[in-house]
Amino acid sequence: MKVLLVIPAFNEELNLEKVVDDIVQHTNYDYIIIDDCSTDGTKSLCEKNGYQYLHLPINYGLTSAVQLGYKYAVQHGYDIAIQFDGDGQHKAEYLKPLVKAIEDGADIAIASRFLTEKKPWSARMLGSRLLSLLIKFTTGKYVSDPTSGMRAFGKDTFCEYAFNMNYPPEPDTLVYMLKKGKKIQEIQVAMDEREFGQSYLNPMKSLKYMLEMSLSIVLIQSFRKR
Repeated sequence: MKVLLVIPAFNEELNLEKVVDDIVQHTNYDYIIIDDCSTDGTKSLCEKNGYQYLHLPINYGLTSAVQLGYKYAVQHGYDIAIQFDGDGQHKAEYLKPLVKAIEDGADIAIASRFLTEKKPWSARMLGSRLLSLLIKFTTGKYVSDPTSGMRAFGKDTFCEYAFNMNYPPEPDTLVYMLKKGKKIQEIQVAMDEREFGQSYLNPMKSLKYMLEMSLSIVLIQSFRKR
């Protein structure tokens, strides 16, 4: 099967070389870096190193960047698309198990930090616990790491994400996909901490994100027409 890694990147100049080297070392999968109008040297780095990339003329945000990557996957005939962040936290050694899960029949494979490991009781993980419980409440399926940004999708699924602007690859749409009968499998992984740069999610944005996801799971995705 043809596999494409979709790597959204905003101001990841200091992390991308490590990310691409890791991918090349552990896989022979194709990748596309979606440079979301970075203001640092991300575009120049991609050009200098000959990376496969698309540069967006304005900052569209994570959801649009990832959706563009999935459109690229559709247009170029890929069978599996994987979101793989450009900040260096994801490890390429776990990509092959995600691909195997899709090949074995899963529609979505999630790289989970907490499938067999205990979830810490930090403020951020309290939000993750809440989302897991809401997904369980609305679908009967427990997803241990709903906020994981490392996810693999079979072709039918990433086509939906690519061409429906209301289908961002976020925890709330896992509810929608489960209610459509999609099969989700989690794979236990470890993730690194970001070495350089800052996450776009500060404490206030994180709180807003969790509230939006929770409301969407309970009030929107559960009743969405399928």
